Amino acid sequence: MAVRYDYDLVVLGGGAAGLTVAAGAARLGVKVLLVEREGRLGGDCLHFGCVPSKTLIATARARRMMARAGEFGLPDVALPPVDFARVRRRIEAVIAAIQQHDSPERFRELGGEVRFGQAVFADDHVLRLDGGRLSAARIVVATGSRAAVPDIPGLAEAGFLTNREIFSLERLPEHLVILGGGPIAVEMGQAFSRLGSRVTLVQRSARILTREDADLAAVVQARLAAEGVDLRLSATVVSVAPGSPKTITIEREGRREAIEATAILVAMGRAPNLEGLGLDVAGVVHTKKGLVLDARLRSSRPHIFGAGDVTGEHLFTHAAGYEGGVVVANAVFRLPKKADYRLLPRCVYTEPELAVVGATEDGARKAGLAVTTIVEPFSGNDRARAEGETQGLVKIVLGGKGRPLGVGIVGPDAGELAGEWVAALAGKVGLGRLSGAVHPYPTLAETSKRAAGRGLEARLFSPVVRRLLRLFFGYRGKR
Repeated sequence: MAVRYDYDLVVLGGGAAGLTVAAGAARLGVKVLLVEREGRLGGDCLHFGCVPSKTLIATARARRMMARAGEFGLPDVALPPVDFARVRRRIEAVIAAIQQHDSPERFRELGGEVRFGQAVFADDHVLRLDGGRLSAARIVVATGSRAAVPDIPGLAEAGFLTNREIFSLERLPEHLVILGGGPIAVEMGQAFSRLGSRVTLVQRSARILTREDADLAAVVQARLAAEGVDLRLSATVVSVAPGSPKTITIEREGRREAIEATAILVAMGRAPNLEGLGLDVAGVVHTKKGLVLDARLRSSRPHIFGAGDVTGEHLFTHAAGYEGGVVVANAVFRLPKKADYRLLPRCVYTEPELAVVGATEDGARKAGLAVTTIVEPFSGNDRARAEGETQGLVKIVLGGKGRPLGVGIVGPDAGELAGEWVAALAGKVGLGRLSGAVHPYPTLAETSKRAAGRGLEARLFSPVVRRLLRLFFGYRGKR
């Protein structure tokens, strides 16, 4: 006799991954319970991540454009200091508008149940919640992540900010020191610098954005430096002393330097939210990095799945949404669907933006692949010239037989331009078809078209083709 559980599916976590699973399952007629411990749905992305950061970045970009008025033939603008309380209120308004879409009422209308509180495994099918117990045939752990805080002497005593606090400040920091050199660090560094803070970025590596190819990251790094962000690279934080201001001691090339800071932002990676769930009781294997999952996103207990940041791998909202769909396929439809991240795009929302789809040149070479690249700069694009944003390039990474393996873009609207390459690589569209497709003029997308065409020019305009044309048609142009 089959065991009868209280729910077909319980989802732990109301962020992007959990909401995707819960909404999909409910619409398919599954009896589903969504449990969120924060007291509101939307997760880190809505409240402390993507939405507030991109809102802040847009505000900072607007101020930067005002400061550049003279470059566009307009009268110079004298900019008063930024009232960060007003910036904060705009961020809150954007979050509130999106929150309506992620409301408990919406998911209840879809047929799901929503409860708030901390769920803890009693065994691999039973959870304790609000003093009671409930059971489920299948369970999804999608509890997200938080900022990883390094063990630096004095940091806790001095006080610091993470992405949970940085968007709700009362005033703009006079001097913001950011620990880290990844996407969050560089995005916030540029944004706060543009709003008027003095910004120092302390990075352990010799450059920023170490996951990306050096030539792409160098464009972003040069822009940050040009805009006044103080980059302390190849630096180790030795200690932090409390006070007003705080004092950060770093070491570079064997020498120690002291940096005074009004505020410190820690942006040195993420840690999964797995504590307090009772995973060991349920027999779910996990590490400090996240859940240990197979390609179908199943844990060591096949009826318990993981999705989103708790996987410890691809910490993007769009990855969480994709993984939610994989879980629905496996947990609801019982299909053997595997997650495939080969063409998962990622984007850094600085100005210029940096976006990557598929393999990087460095990653392909480390994998032992023989690759070539095609590079097309934005400096030759008429739309980029008109908008005063000519820095950057499109780089296509080619494998054997000239097949595109990946594309890296650093330049204006790189994230938007990457969409074309996601479709092209997923559909295995060749460079010939891409270069032959008509793009509207003037658009930034023409740089992608031109890059695709570069791979064909050498063959089309070769001496062999010229000789054949002269032989067959008698053309008399320059030999």
